Amino acid sequence: MIDNEYVRKQVERDLFPRGPEIERQIGRRRRLGTVWRWVFLGAAALAVLILSVLLLKIVGDANGYVAVESAVTESELLPQSGLDGADGATTLDDLPFDALVSLYQANVSAGRCRAVEYEQRFYDDRLVCDSEERFQTMCASDNPRPACTLPARDAASVRQLIEADVIKPTVVSTWNLWESLFRREEIFQTAATEFPGAEVYFRRWLTWDFVTSPQSSYPEIAGVRTAILGTLWVVGIAVAFSFPLGVGAAIYLEEYASKSGRLNQIIQTNINNLAGVPSIIYGLLGLALFVRALEPVTSGALFGLSDPSAANGRTILSAGLTLGLLGLPIIIISAQEAIRAVPASLRQASYGLGATRWQTVRSHVLPNALGGILTGVILSMSRIIGETAPLVVIGASTYITTDPTGPFSKFTSLPVQIYQWTARPQDTFRDIAAAAILVLLILLLLLNATAIYLRNRYSKRIG
Repeated sequence: MIDNEYVRKQVERDLFPRGPEIERQIGRRRRLGTVWRWVFLGAAALAVLILSVLLLKIVGDANGYVAVESAVTESELLPQSGLDGADGATTLDDLPFDALVSLYQANVSAGRCRAVEYEQRFYDDRLVCDSEERFQTMCASDNPRPACTLPARDAASVRQLIEADVIKPTVVSTWNLWESLFRREEIFQTAATEFPGAEVYFRRWLTWDFVTSPQSSYPEIAGVRTAILGTLWVVGIAVAFSFPLGVGAAIYLEEYASKSGRLNQIIQTNINNLAGVPSIIYGLLGLALFVRALEPVTSGALFGLSDPSAANGRTILSAGLTLGLLGLPIIIISAQEAIRAVPASLRQASYGLGATRWQTVRSHVLPNALGGILTGVILSMSRIIGETAPLVVIGASTYITTDPTGPFSKFTSLPVQIYQWTARPQDTFRDIAAAAILVLLILLLLLNATAIYLRNRYSKRIG
């Protein structure tokens, strides 16, 4: 017989040391725990520091002093015009629409005026810079211009044209926010010496006019309205396409497919792999599938709704479907995890009351998994909204001044616009690119906040 008491003592002596030995082990473990705690704290602090420096850099570039030279000022332009409606006007905002159009026509060449009118008419019922007969001939040709389908310009659009083509403000030098705060006197002295005819003032590039103005070749008056609308269209189509498809795939894989089946394992492996595929590959897939193979559908020609300026399949619809494929694996994986987290007891209780499999999924599984599913949608949307490479491959416009009017319009987006501006050599374009980055971050936060609200509002709690 083995002495149990002897065995117990031996185990206690071997596994539970006593005296100085246990104190040394406890001390070593505490020191090790303290070291790792500081390592993790340092990693978190470093990440916060890097993000803070990045954000401060962006905010600094989006604000600061600028030195601006103009070909002519508003105060010089208005008295010289001698136009009806200009009496008493001190700024362009004081002029009526007809006076603005006449002022623009009087100060630009006939060719420039005609080119602008071909982009968008000044009046719906008459032309200012071209004959109606030639305009209609152009619209009936194989290459009609945007003005053939767009409504007439408004006063804000004409004022922007006057600023761009007549006043021609040019930023000759810029200083970021931190230079403007700590080197103000030096900035004014430098501007007075190097740019004696320039006006120096503090400018915030992120303004309401910047948000509501379209793209321009002049950074001083360029805006991101067209890019914002394009981004919203693309993200909306991507989510509308990927959400039902992703949730449906997750329901099949978790509730209907055999977990041990060979086909299910192959599908699951490929979904996990697709989540890590570089986005440029999705762009090539979208180019081959949606732009070329499905061109009659994505251009709108099949429905008689094609935009003459975007009849080649490089449209918002192609971009949305491509980015929908990009976000699809994230939605499927998140939805699977959410469905898997629903207790099996809910399913068994439903089956015990005579419910079918679909009734169980619809009435019990999905409502309780909705929170996790919408979390996947948020993650997917956060990735989609910042993508540039797939859109460049598909054919996003880097310069477009007309707002998208539907899924078959040509388009641009905020990431593409930022990429195009940062590639320019002028410092001013980098300043407005920083302002556009802030707009993109704000838009992302608003969309995510809306999705989180809907998730919390409509998801059910178990128990």
